[in-house]
Amino acid sequence: MEPEKTQSTPSLLIDPAQLPPDHRSGYVAIVGKPNVGKSTLMNALLGHKLSIVTPKPQTTRHRILGILSGDTFQIIFLDTPGVLKKTRYKLHEHMLRTVDRAVADADLVLFMAEATQRAPDTISLNHLGNRPAILALNKMDLVRQEQVLPLVDAYMKLYPFEAVVPISALTGYNLDVLLKEIIHRLPPGPPFYPKDQLSEHPERFFVAEIIREKIFEQFREEIPYAAQVNIVDYKERPEGKDFIDAEIVVERPTQKAILIGKGGQALKRLGTAARQEIEAFLGRPIYLQLHVKVREDWRNRDRLLRSYGY
Repeated sequence: MEPEKTQSTPSLLIDPAQLPPDHRSGYVAIVGKPNVGKSTLMNALLGHKLSIVTPKPQTTRHRILGILSGDTFQIIFLDTPGVLKKTRYKLHEHMLRTVDRAVADADLVLFMAEATQRAPDTISLNHLGNRPAILALNKMDLVRQEQVLPLVDAYMKLYPFEAVVPISALTGYNLDVLLKEIIHRLPPGPPFYPKDQLSEHPERFFVAEIIREKIFEQFREEIPYAAQVNIVDYKERPEGKDFIDAEIVVERPTQKAILIGKGGQALKRLGTAARQEIEAFLGRPIYLQLHVKVREDWRNRDRLLRSYGY
């Protein structure tokens, strides 16, 4: 099911009189350090891939909104960037502000932590803002349940979590239990979005994210973190393939050379992988055109960050 093509103000399309009297709706911010599994969890709960997922930390830069609806509930998940210990760029400052805004907007915070860690993630805890929260201990497929009891005790001494749920976002372990805990704590009310809507982001947003995911998968070191993807042109064609023109912005000419590769082969491989996934996401064929531009130090330039949607 495709997300909405354009961003618009949510409308109540269901007559409240037709809703169950116990219907619940609310916003749930997913918060935690980089690479803790926030995007994997949201994708697993939705049953659709909206947030890009890579083994590298700091993949998510924006707040990704995903909507899960049932007969008696609607959960609007806010997948947030990982909370960083240090900010090296103005881009990182934007990412942390995005976390704080999501928490402020949320009816409930889903705080994710790794069950494999020995000590609590106190840096991310500082961003909870006294909001009602559930502690989701992820990666339980890697440890025995009794091993996490000291970690749970340590977290409960630091924050009054309303529930603690051990899960594995990767295997699906206990996600049904987590979902019940979330729904139970949502405020009563009608849905904010049509029940068949998955996100409020336009398709071009997800297209850019897919291209950026492929950059993370195919390039190493600083290249993925220095890359920004902008959709320059997006034309839907009633006959033939849709046309998408995307620019990849990097900070140095050497990074541009690596992205393009010898004889353009690296950029061609990137385009092929991105096109295949974009077509699977959109459910229709596309023609994808990629080109690379250099914008020195874009991660620290306010004007460019604003123009790129940060």
